[in-house]
Amino acid sequence: MAIRSLLVFLVSALCWISNAQASDAYSFGVLSQRSAVLTAQYWNPILDYVQQRSGVELRLKVARTAPESNAATERGEYDFVYSNTIFLPAMAEANYQVILRPRAEAIAGQIVTLANSPIHDLHELQGREVGFPSLAAFVGYAVPMDHLLREEIQVNPVFGGNQEGIMGQLKAGKVIAAGVNSLVMRDFAAREQLQYRVLWQSVPYNNLPISAHPRVPAEVVNKVRQAIASMNDDPQGSAVLKTSAAIIKQKPPFGFDLADQSDYQSYVDFYRHTLVNDIR
Repeated sequence: MAIRSLLVFLVSALCWISNAQASDAYSFGVLSQRSAVLTAQYWNPILDYVQQRSGVELRLKVARTAPESNAATERGEYDFVYSNTIFLPAMAEANYQVILRPRAEAIAGQIVTLANSPIHDLHELQGREVGFPSLAAFVGYAVPMDHLLREEIQVNPVFGGNQEGIMGQLKAGKVIAAGVNSLVMRDFAAREQLQYRVLWQSVPYNNLPISAHPRVPAEVVNKVRQAIASMNDDPQGSAVLKTSAAIIKQKPPFGFDLADQSDYQSYVDFYRHTLVNDIR
């Protein structure tokens, strides 16, 4: 009986330790723009580095499509999230707070077509099918659609699930033009050796931020924030950033700077005045 009691105690203790360790891990959601494989290849080395430097374990979470990613973000399922859809009015209750922004150049909304396309002017898209990532894509849908509406150009939207999904449809000739994120489009074209023409481009917006959910302890948020922000100043961290960037053909500068909500006021202002009413 004594031995059995000891075994029960040991098993219970091991289960408690396992659960405690699991509870110390924080989810890191990434907006679905590229394939899950590319996303993992890019982010996992960065998250591993952060754990080494901060002692905080971050577990990558990637949804199949951008709408699924946004739904999880709206429910507050991610502890940390790399996404610019946190500024959607529907996301207000989740209350994610910006902690970092990329050093990379600003993004813009673009409407693009293939280099050999017969389309040379936006007004030639009147009544045509135009591709977009999803209804929640900021520079990929909301920004270009807002411009089309202001120009009174009516198009029939077709959605590709995420940024590279609709870019793949454009490449295959399934849509004549597409609304895209300027930098994701540039990187995709470099990897796929795709020639394209920009029909229209928006004003620049700060690139996707990293944000934290209010439930995450301030000490944990600060450790993660400082570890990521200091990557460029550490030879190992810099090497990780360059290796990850090479996978998606991302151009420098790499890494992240400290930031807060005020750096993304232009997003809030856009949603306050947009003509697009089906964003979600």
